[in-house]
Amino acid sequence: MHNILFERVTKEKKGFRAVLLGIIINALLAVIKITAGILGTSYALIADGIESTTDIFSSIIVWSGLKIAEKPPDRNHPYGHGKAEAISAMIVALLLLAAAVLIVINSIHEIALPHHAPAPFTLLVLVLVIATKEFLFRRVFKVGTDIESTALRTDAWHHRSDAITSAAAFLGISIALIMGPGYESASVIIVINGIRMLKFSLSDIMDEAPSSGLESKIITVVESIDGVISVDNIKIRKSGLYYLVDLTIHVNGDLTVFEGHELSEVVSDMLKNSDMSIQDVMVHTEPYIDFAGIH
Repeated sequence: MHNILFERVTKEKKGFRAVLLGIIINALLAVIKITAGILGTSYALIADGIESTTDIFSSIIVWSGLKIAEKPPDRNHPYGHGKAEAISAMIVALLLLAAAVLIVINSIHEIALPHHAPAPFTLLVLVLVIATKEFLFRRVFKVGTDIESTALRTDAWHHRSDAITSAAAFLGISIALIMGPGYESASVIIVINGIRMLKFSLSDIMDEAPSSGLESKIITVVESIDGVISVDNIKIRKSGLYYLVDLTIHVNGDLTVFEGHELSEVVSDMLKNSDMSIQDVMVHTEPYIDFAGIH
């Protein structure tokens, strides 16, 4: 039990720290972009700065999802609140798609209504922004992958989309056009990843089975326990940062009810104390049957 609680605290702390890092950096970048855009007469940079403020909003949504997901089960939510994490991921994915649409609209508007060329120093600001947002994407995505958080991985792609839009602005300014050609292709990349992350969040909400690798690991662990003859009928679903598992173990039919119960407790504890991020296990115990009869 101690191992489970320690893992939970570690996962949640990693998630909250990654989100907080994103909020702080986005707030700083928004101020830098808007200030540089005003001083350097770069409408592209100003728009990019405003977009960074929406990234803060998306990070707050992820933060809220993780906070709700960590709540323990209660009377109205016997399986816990883990789905809040997937719901927050879905909202951020939709925001990602909305950002792509706004990029297309803004690029068309800027091409139709050209402005004065921005100051050269705005290019240096954009280089700083692109490098920072790419670092943030890699950092948050790694944490999201480590703790198996769909919401964090989606939030990471929001940071990558900001890096892409800033790169497009850099290209536009470099050729003396604000939001020139190349922004449309950036929006395509963002749309693709928005749809991809939306699919992941819907998979969590719809209780889609995880990769077969996790099931194989569970079988290996359970069948290594003394007294378990075989295991089957495994059902796994994700709830927040953890997994809920149902399975059937086949044991010697001569075991007493008490002995069968004790064995099921061993199986449950073994899985929950493993490194597979399993929060709860429902174990069904049945007598092992082969062609010769009951054993």
